[in-house]
Order: sequence, then C-alpha cells, then structure tokens
Amino acid sequence: MSDFIASYTNLQHKIKQLALKNHTHPACLIAVSKHFPIASIQAAYDAGQRDFGENYIQEWSDKWRQLPDDIVWHIIGNIQSNKTKEVAQRADWVHSISRLKIAQRLSDQRPSHLAPLNICIEINIAKEPQRHGIAPEELLDLALSIESLPNLKLRGLMCVASDADHEMVAKQMQQMQQLFLQYQNRFHWDTLSMGMSSDWEIAVAYGATHIRIGSALFGQRIYQ
Repeated sequence: MSDFIASYTNLQHKIKQLALKNHTHPACLIAVSKHFPIASIQAAYDAGQRDFGENYIQEWSDKWRQLPDDIVWHIIGNIQSNKTKEVAQRADWVHSISRLKIAQRLSDQRPSHLAPLNICIEINIAKEPQRHGIAPEELLDLALSIESLPNLKLRGLMCVASDADHEMVAKQMQQMQQLFLQYQNRFHWDTLSMGMSSDWEIAVAYGATHIRIGSALFGQRIYQ
C-alpha cells in the first residue's frame, strides 16, 4: 500500500509539472488494472483514483461487480462481438474502436437512460500487423459513420506506440498529434489517448490528454 501511494503521488506530481511546462491541462491518469487483484484496485480507489482501464472483458466483468459504483471504467482492449452488451451497459469509455460493426452494436445496446458511451478510434500508428487499430487513411470514413450513431459520443483517438527507441516512439506520437489536430475542429474532439508506463512523458509532450499507466503504479504484473 505504501509503495502504491508513493508511486501514485510521484506520478501525479510529474503529470502536473509537465502540464505547467507545456501550458496545458494535466493529462487524465487511467490506472490500467488488468491482471491486478481487487485489493490493488480498491487501494488505488481509496487513494483518490477514479479512472481505471481494463483490457479483457471477462476479467473486468468479474471486477466491476465487487468495486464502487462511481469508478469510471475505460475499456482499452479489443472487444469481440459477443462481449459488446456488457460493455454498452456498464462501461463509461471505449478507447479501442477499430470496426464499425462493434460501434454499431455498442450504440444499439447502450441503455437509453445512460449518457452516450464515450468512444475513441484506435489508430495502428506503429503499422505493426500484430496490433489492433486502423490505418490513418481509414479514419475519416470510420469517424463519419460513428458520428451518425445515436448512443455514442466520439471523443477522439487512441494509439499504442511501438516497442522501439525514443526517437521512433516520438515520431509516432507526433504523427498521432498531427492526425488528431487535422480532424479536431471538424468532429469537436477533446481526447488523445496515448502513452503507457514506458512512454507517457513523450505522449504528454505531443498532446496526450489521457495516459494509460499500469505497472508504474501497481508494480510488475504476474501473468498466468
């Protein structure tokens, strides 16, 4: 618990300092809790964290039922068609949209009493076949289609940079920033979701509004 508090406090301080340096608002910290137990998420919640990110729908399904209702849940992993209903009913954000079919299902299954589901389109900025996301040249058509869906709110873009050197990561994030700015006014976007434990400071330098941090907060993951 004390290790988490130290990491959390230090990270929040760095985020605020970078915002002052860049004359921007501090990036929203999404604590990525995949493969971490309920106790770790509760400890983060008790420390004041409210935004949490999950990659795997089944794992998230087991967690949200045991945790406070005011957590803001961000789905940041790929969603299969048979998992959209729970996401539509329980999530607040989906950062990983790359198929119109999934967006349509989320819109159709979003309960009418809830606010529109916040959506980001995932860009495969690394151009790596093993990663999810669309190519930049596919963005306009997908964005226009999602804009017409009544129960979604398209907020912006998301990416995962390649596992490369600093120069390559910075280049990819600069490309994301340019792509975001190209369409920001047209679609009234306010969200550029990029940056993880290893590269979030580069992401913030290139305009990230949301950063997704896991191991730098919770420690090393243990994969089953």
